[in-house]
Amino acid sequence: METFNHKLNTYLESWMGPRDQRVQGWLLLDNYPPTFALTVMYLLIVWMGPKYMKHRQPYSSRGLLVLYNLGLTLLSFYMFYELVTAVWHGGYNFYCQDTHSAQEVDNKIIKVLWWYYFSKLIEFMDTFFFILRKNNHQITFLHIYHHASMLNIWWFVMNWVPCGHSYFGASLNSFVHVVMYSYYGLSAIPAMRPYLWWKKYITKLQLIQFFLTMSQTMCAVIWPCGFPKGWLYFQISYMVVLIVLFSNFYIQTYKKHSGSLKKEHQNGSLLSTNGHVNGTPSTKTTEHNKLRVD
Repeated sequence: METFNHKLNTYLESWMGPRDQRVQGWLLLDNYPPTFALTVMYLLIVWMGPKYMKHRQPYSSRGLLVLYNLGLTLLSFYMFYELVTAVWHGGYNFYCQDTHSAQEVDNKIIKVLWWYYFSKLIEFMDTFFFILRKNNHQITFLHIYHHASMLNIWWFVMNWVPCGHSYFGASLNSFVHVVMYSYYGLSAIPAMRPYLWWKKYITKLQLIQFFLTMSQTMCAVIWPCGFPKGWLYFQISYMVVLIVLFSNFYIQTYKKHSGSLKKEHQNGSLLSTNGHVNGTPSTKTTEHNKLRVD
């Protein structure tokens, strides 16, 4: 196994350049196979989990959901706060920041971004809760693609560009996750649901995040500072893919759904607030109300 890991690491370095030695020995970062294996396990659970639950009763998991979402809210706030304060006080350049230009700040950023990478593994639990609660309609291609790709992308980021210009997207995403996980944590408490008004803004906030990240990444292309351009081009491409997928999700979930409600209203067929049409439960309406993207 050590020989395989050595050969793989040698190949990756010959293709992508030398790895950043500052993360050597850190949990899960020395070799890629553990991250890849965890992703494969995730995909297998996504495939087999719904089959296992098919003839079983869904689990409520309400208390666990509150704790899980609260934990991720606090972790996301910690990462956002630490990244923003480190960058602000450390004098990072907004337009472009290399990975070896501010040692003390760089080291702090690296430590926080390791938690950001690890949080992508924790977030696999989002999907597992959907499976246990039999909310299979929420396990979309976008949901799976986003979760599986982020863990793997950030393994490479942490090994080659673990600080510098990499901070911005992680900072924004951490802020979005504070908003998102606080909503889902509170929504697991029935008494809180009438007071939660910001769900429909979460996807808009995510799209704004992708546009801002792409724009800030393009700044480093226009005004280079030594940060590897290959990573910048990759991030721009990934942001474009996410913008397309999340925009499609937003249109399918909100625009088309609101259009269908308007049409039904014009035809004299109103949906009641409890999701019933003419006394028949409206599964589609319930699914749209519940549909979640992370």
